[in-house]
Amino acid sequence: MTSIYDQIGGQEALTAVVDDFYRRVLADRGLAPYFAGANLPRLKGRQVEFFAKALGGPDFYDGLSMRDAHRGRGIGQEHFDRVAELLTESLRAAGVPGHLVDQIVTAIAPLAPEIVAPTKLASP
Repeated sequence: MTSIYDQIGGQEALTAVVDDFYRRVLADRGLAPYFAGANLPRLKGRQVEFFAKALGGPDFYDGLSMRDAHRGRGIGQEHFDRVAELLTESLRAAGVPGHLVDQIVTAIAPLAPEIVAPTKLASP
């Protein structure tokens, strides 16, 4: 069985998707502040490594866990959902077939508890 990584075109395609994805994220007023001061070339490289591993490609990712990388950033579920929307747009713009886009988003969705900041319950 061919991996999703290979089906979408491997490293070259994934790099193009990640570049497009970050253009969309940085143009989004609700998400851009989370990336202020970030080393974007490094971040994009890590993102490509992470997605390659997650999609059945080469395992070069040695970055922080999702929980550690996002701890203390105050990321809400609405931010996670918006990132998923933008990723979907980037994948579709790259010509990734709909069934593969669905598989990729389904593979990423379980990461929400590791990325989204816990909400505090209001006191009575």
